Amino acid sequence: MAEETFTDAEMAFLRHARFGELPARVPPEDRVELEETDPPRAWIDIGDSIEQQRALQPGAGGS
Repeated sequence: MAEETFTDAEMAFLRHARFGELPARVPPEDRVELEETDPPRAWIDIGDSIEQQRALQPGAGGS
């Protein structure tokens, strides 16, 4: 079977037929400016809360 070759214009047409047009460009006034903030403070892992410890105890009743 012979391999079919396409010109650049034909390839451009095939890409357009397959993927369509690109969306419109977002204007600068519609873009969001990011504001850098301080990194979040590290959370100290002090273990399970009292409620979690009670719920995980063997024989703990739900009522």
